[in-house]
Amino acid sequence: MSSPDQPRPGARDAVSAFGDRVRANREQADLTLEQLSGLSGVSRAMLSKIERGEKSPTIGIAKQIAHALGASFSSLVGDESPTRRAFALVTKAQRQVFRDPETGFERHSLSPNMPGMTVEVIFHHLPANASTGRSPPHRPGTGKHVVASRGHVVVATADNETVVKEGDCLYFEADVEHWFENRTSKPAEYYLIISAPPANRAS
Repeated sequence: MSSPDQPRPGARDAVSAFGDRVRANREQADLTLEQLSGLSGVSRAMLSKIERGEKSPTIGIAKQIAHALGASFSSLVGDESPTRRAFALVTKAQRQVFRDPETGFERHSLSPNMPGMTVEVIFHHLPANASTGRSPPHRPGTGKHVVASRGHVVVATADNETVVKEGDCLYFEADVEHWFENRTSKPAEYYLIISAPPANRAS
């Protein structure tokens, strides 16, 4: 079993993949590091280290970068299958795992990352007294179902807070800034089912 300070299997590879795809997307968009820094609010030095795989960003920072590039978080972290398939199994060992180095928050992508998919299933492990950090608003029409499988999780926006207890399911429209918090002394775990407009996947 991994210690709390060590990434679970797959986490390190996911961080490296994220850096490679940030660089590829930035170059495809014809952006300099300085320009991406201005768009994302992340320093040039930090971006450079992330692209080289020398720095593991917090999930909040990673999402800022993805948002600035107009890309989904999942597409920057994981390989995208070239074609749609009628059946696509993602085994537990194949999950793309991204671990926040500051809080220990883990994001596990359970869905195959294929072009054109409008629904994504994600598993979150949120340690005691931890927060996911703020996620920027998604495109209008994007919704999230939150299913608590362990402990309690607080789903928060600027105007609302809802406690989702083990076994509960909450739906909310994700076109506003939002975040998830565990305010208890025990770990919380929950699933996110994200439905996005056909033209774009949420993250």
